[in-house]
Amino acid sequence: MFIFVIICICYSVLMLMLLYGWKKIPEFSSESSPAEIRFSMIIPFRNEAENLPILLHSLAAINYPESKYEIILVNDDSEDNSVEIIKEFQQTHLDVNLKVLENNRISNSPKKDAINTAINSANFEYILTTDADCQGPENWLKSYNDFILKTGNKLIAGPVALSSLPRANTNIKRKNILRNFEELDVLSLQASTAGAFGIGKAFMCNGANLCYEKDAFLEVSGFTGNDNIASGDDVFLLQKFQQEKYKIGFLKSKEVLVYTKPQQSFGDLVSQRIRWASKASAYNSLFAKFTGISVLLLNLSLVIALFLVLFQILPYQPILIIFLVKFNLDFILIYSSAKFFQRETVLRSYFWSSIFYPFFSTYVAVKSLFSDFSWKGRQFKN
Repeated sequence: MFIFVIICICYSVLMLMLLYGWKKIPEFSSESSPAEIRFSMIIPFRNEAENLPILLHSLAAINYPESKYEIILVNDDSEDNSVEIIKEFQQTHLDVNLKVLENNRISNSPKKDAINTAINSANFEYILTTDADCQGPENWLKSYNDFILKTGNKLIAGPVALSSLPRANTNIKRKNILRNFEELDVLSLQASTAGAFGIGKAFMCNGANLCYEKDAFLEVSGFTGNDNIASGDDVFLLQKFQQEKYKIGFLKSKEVLVYTKPQQSFGDLVSQRIRWASKASAYNSLFAKFTGISVLLLNLSLVIALFLVLFQILPYQPILIIFLVKFNLDFILIYSSAKFFQRETVLRSYFWSSIFYPFFSTYVAVKSLFSDFSWKGRQFKN
């Protein structure tokens, strides 16, 4: 019981720090700054025929001078008609500066290789990455331009939210249950990401909405040193920028909000979370390790405590108190995020999600220790 209490205290301190950091970051609004920053937008893709039309439609609607940005799509050995879809788009949107490259595979990380391939061909000074299953906003580049001119940041993390677009061939009821659970988790991650930036302890960001200076990327040797890890094109780069004392920030603005599709099945969600967990052991930030250990231990403790209570080894009252502490702190953090993203309605699923999450989190953590993961039709080892 003493151990459970200590873990709960550590977790509570963590949540209060992240909440403070989230509140500390002001919401940014675009200003009437001239379009000075030039962007190379990089989007790796593999078998994304279903998603590319939505992405390309959003890219065609970008409100920024055409001479100030380029779009580089990198084909990572697609086996569907993704390339044909892009070529058709090019034929009907001749004014969009877009090119397609073939991925130059040299490491264990196809995505990092794809970004490197694009950066070697990039003409402009800032890199903006996203994913092929995403949808970008109209004033995406304008807002980044204003923020960079105002702050001088060399790396900027942007917000990411789940799209409400339905998946094909999915049971509606099951889809809503899974989607709501996933969205609550994403809202929590977004608040934690921004909160860590707010207290100067950034350790997470999302490559679906990440902007950084090309010269700074080259100066830190890009992904060298972590290209043996399949994922992590975002967080390891963030770590390198921090080590070199580059100025970084989180752009808390709805004007740069990128939407990404939810996972299609529970198995896909688990596989994605295992992929994310696989890079945690390579974090060099003490705060990142403190965060990961605190979250894992509290969720694991609640699962263990449930069985101890069922076998009458522990009384249920103190365990219930610990759960309620977690329940309320998590709710405050997620509510703050949901309010920013204007997704308060998803909080209707918070009660049952909060009960299920310790089991889900523990399962993913344990499975990540012993299981490989699938990503874009390929198998990777942890």
